[in-house]
Amino acid sequence: MKPYSIALAGKGGTGKTTLAGMLVKYFIYKEKTPILAVDADSNANFNDVLGVSINGTLGDARESMKKGNVPNGMTKDVFMSMKMQEAVVETNNFDLIVMGRPEGAGCYCAANTLLTNFLDQLTDNYPYMIMDNEAGMEHISRLTTRNVDVMILVSDGSVRGVTAAVRINELAKNLHIGMGKSFLIINRSKNVPSEKIINIINEAGITYAGYLPADDTIYEYDMNGQATVDLPMDSAFVQAAFGIFDNYLSP
Repeated sequence: MKPYSIALAGKGGTGKTTLAGMLVKYFIYKEKTPILAVDADSNANFNDVLGVSINGTLGDARESMKKGNVPNGMTKDVFMSMKMQEAVVETNNFDLIVMGRPEGAGCYCAANTLLTNFLDQLTDNYPYMIMDNEAGMEHISRLTTRNVDVMILVSDGSVRGVTAAVRINELAKNLHIGMGKSFLIINRSKNVPSEKIINIINEAGITYAGYLPADDTIYEYDMNGQATVDLPMDSAFVQAAFGIFDNYLSP
């Protein structure tokens, strides 16, 4: 059975990974588990937000095969399957799989193909999937993100950030990736978003779900190496995020 899947997209620095962690926290709070958390960002740090250590990545698995580390008598397919299973981080409520960096400089396609193929094998085991993506539109143009129930567009309160989110949404529609619905969240906002920002969102025909306040506690957690997913429930950021999820998600 296909999982209820959510993907996050937006330009770099908007806090997508932090918000992905809040989604995991929310689903656990709602007792919607087990969850497959997917770090599809080549600069992986979803595990830091979730407070777990990674055993390896899909990129590591491919590099190992490329270097000829396949044991005698074992096929490459079996070796890759074994290495990728080893890369899954298991916890009580969620498991995490990390794409990792591609094979040196150049195209990301091989690593993305690995992720996509392995996800196809994994997804039947999980009723819920949350995917944190790399900045920009690369993951969409290469179809790493496909057949998702919800795409959450994450932006800061700048015109540039919102414009990037609008472009990502347009690309996703044009590629016919099987996106169920999308909505936009303004993250790390010090003030209510300006009328100009709201107009850009409305003119693009995108659903504006709300904004999340800037929270110094998140910065403190990051500085102290604490998992963001452990933010207290009475945090203004957590309460605002959960309120949006209550209104716009239907797992």
